[in-house]
Amino acid sequence: MNNLINKLPKAELHMHVEGSLEPELMFKLAKRNGIELPYTSVDELKAKYDFNNLQEFLDIYYQGCDVLRTEQDFYDLAWAYLEKAKQDNIVHTEIFFDPQSHTDRGIPFETAINGLYRAFDDGQQKLGISFHIIACFLRHLPEQDAIDLYPDILKHQDKILGIGLDSSEIGHPPEKYERVFAQARTDGFKLVAHAGEEGPAEYVKQAIDLLQVDRIDHGNRCLDDDILTAQIAKAGLALTVCPLSNLKLKVVPSLKDHPIKSMLKKGLLATINSDDPAYFGGYINDNFQQLADAVGLNDNEIIVLIENSFKASFLPQSIIDIHLETLNSI
Repeated sequence: MNNLINKLPKAELHMHVEGSLEPELMFKLAKRNGIELPYTSVDELKAKYDFNNLQEFLDIYYQGCDVLRTEQDFYDLAWAYLEKAKQDNIVHTEIFFDPQSHTDRGIPFETAINGLYRAFDDGQQKLGISFHIIACFLRHLPEQDAIDLYPDILKHQDKILGIGLDSSEIGHPPEKYERVFAQARTDGFKLVAHAGEEGPAEYVKQAIDLLQVDRIDHGNRCLDDDILTAQIAKAGLALTVCPLSNLKLKVVPSLKDHPIKSMLKKGLLATINSDDPAYFGGYINDNFQQLADAVGLNDNEIIVLIENSFKASFLPQSIIDIHLETLNSI
């Protein structure tokens, strides 16, 4: 089983680059930038990664972002992820980054996007990993903050393919961001949104009906609404599912209870991703392997999930077809 997972090329569609900041790199960047962390060691920091909910994780996540100050910091962050991605046989990645986590600290938008883009461009040339970058709005902030930031994103549309919505879900329904998503859609961005992770099925419905997303991030709670689930399946709207994240943030009580098999049986275009791998205990192959062991995924289900990762990507159909042909030949 593990050999199959390791050898198959795959795409990752739900990974926050700031969430790949390993403790060792966090300490290295803190030292480089003269920042004193509130932890005395890597082990002390890792001990904090016992979260009861999404907000507890976000508190540490945003604190970690503070070590990212220069373009080189963002480059190093992205390159560290790309090295992991290469080990896991990822051949295409569509990564999230949170501009407001940086601009609100006084870091210029250009510093973040230029460092990230340079690293991913190098990764494409040197490691053979194609990429798209998706800029996410922090939903716990007012929509006006996103509207104010939007011109910076639009200015860098040559580097940014999509717009996303993440951060604290409860109390921040997708409808809050309807105006800025409408503008992004008009301007030709791909649209995604976190919905149905901790929030209800209604948030998934709003993401589809009001934001008109091209893909749903997480989406677990859509299963609470049979009619909605059937609509998503019929539309071929993908879910970017993150098993170890679901476990770590108590979305599921155990991996044995994960609904991935139910998603597949209901015809949903489900994919497997790592979300925030430095905090949740594993990159994409770890997610596949631990989930497979827990729920008993068979070889065919693993292959379907990997095929889905390409089908759900924002790659041109001709490139998707090439990846699928490669999978079928292995």
